[in-house]
Amino acid sequence: MLLADVAATSTALAATRSRLAKRALLVDLLRRTPPQDVPVVARYLAGELRQRRTGLGWRSLQTLPEPAAEPSLQVGDVDAAFARMAALAGPGSGTARAAEVAALFGAATAAEQQFLVRLVGGELRQGALDALLLDAVAEASGVPAEAVRRAAMLAGATEPVAQAALAAPDPDAALAALAAFTLEVGRAVRPMLAQSAPDVATALATVADVEQGTDAVVDAKLDGIRIQVHRSGDAVGVFTRSLDDITTRVPEIVEIVRDLPAQRLVLDGEALVVGEDGRPVPFQDTAARAASGDVEVAATQRLQPFFFDCLHLDGDDLLDRPLTDRLAALDGLLAAHPQLGVARVVTSDPETAQAHARAILAAGHEGVVVKAAASPYEAGRRGAAWVKVKPRHTLDLVVLAVERGSGRRQGLLSNIHLGARDGAGGFVMLGKTFKGMTDAMLTWQTRRFRELEVADDGWTVTVRPEQVVEIAFDGVQRSTRYPGGLALRFARVLRYRDDKSADEADTITRVRELASWG
Repeated sequence: MLLADVAATSTALAATRSRLAKRALLVDLLRRTPPQDVPVVARYLAGELRQRRTGLGWRSLQTLPEPAAEPSLQVGDVDAAFARMAALAGPGSGTARAAEVAALFGAATAAEQQFLVRLVGGELRQGALDALLLDAVAEASGVPAEAVRRAAMLAGATEPVAQAALAAPDPDAALAALAAFTLEVGRAVRPMLAQSAPDVATALATVADVEQGTDAVVDAKLDGIRIQVHRSGDAVGVFTRSLDDITTRVPEIVEIVRDLPAQRLVLDGEALVVGEDGRPVPFQDTAARAASGDVEVAATQRLQPFFFDCLHLDGDDLLDRPLTDRLAALDGLLAAHPQLGVARVVTSDPETAQAHARAILAAGHEGVVVKAAASPYEAGRRGAAWVKVKPRHTLDLVVLAVERGSGRRQGLLSNIHLGARDGAGGFVMLGKTFKGMTDAMLTWQTRRFRELEVADDGWTVTVRPEQVVEIAFDGVQRSTRYPGGLALRFARVLRYRDDKSADEADTITRVRELASWG
């Protein structure tokens, strides 16, 4: 398939908000894609290269050769070129990589060059989310969407599932190909995700029939890294939420899993570093430990796993069993290791659930996850069976600058730089966000920030620090990126505050008070 076809579909996806229109575009492209190209096309539609590291960055793509007049690049050849770049290392690799870039981009049209630059830079935000792509695969192959989603859950990836379904000659053959994807100990499956609710009572009402006394499971929500552990004999694998294999970096978790009384298992949980007082350390410390394979670091900052679900135990697949059955299997497994379990209550009483949530927060954790007691494990979907509740923090901050948008936000000012008052008449930057902005808000802020503009370097527009914005966020963490040493986690816009002036915005002192570590 020509890369030009993928680039054209990407542009069309970015230009529409309609999910039906997006799906129709995806179905059309997938039906035209040769089976051997499906894995590459699927990954590109998701806005990613198949290669994790290519050695390319924005700087290396600032100067490109003249574009080709006509499209000729095949997606398979493009993927092969990036694979060659990813394999380069050592002396002479820079020169070889530059030659590969010149050859690839020199064969690309102007539209293809723009597509590739954004693909390499991770800026290809076109709204073709994975769930939508899976629905498109189902429609294109004539099978139920549930069959495609389940296969993708068990395969841990969309590409092989899409290829299997679309290569089949008819829907019956496609269903048979999808049924071949089963739970394999040692191969990570996509994790089950949770919706959000503003409070425990709302979450409980979502997953349980309170009037009928139907119970829900209320788990502690820990602020660590999501892990999935697999064991087959002495072989142990540890995977992250994104299914990255981090086994070699977490020897302490491998040791703990090998000590469990089972030969084959798949467990879902969280891992975090716990201080001497039993409370979790700041999230970025846990993340830094998980990212490091240094033996000395592992010896002093040990990751503690906490498990909350059991997907397989000694030959018994539990994915389709009720949560209560899976928890019974987990409790039996952890009978001699209760410290590895997640604190929970099983209740239909809102007051009992709320009391548990208060205790979890007092222990320094993030919140709770309320789960339907009879629910199966439906990976990769934010279904109503799991609902998370976290206290929402808000701050009134000042916009210091704003960046140009890309993709669907092309031509608009999007990503805002957030500042808190420093107490001396200035402002301390705490991060950036483009989350939570409606179309109307984007249009308004583009006009507003042009009115406040003091400088424009072609990407970032610096503005007079006058506009106050109310920001919701999940927490505060240390940061070396910003001069105040702090950054907001998962910041998103709630509303602009025209009723407040900049000198009424929150201070950096207030932000420090919100930091859980002091």
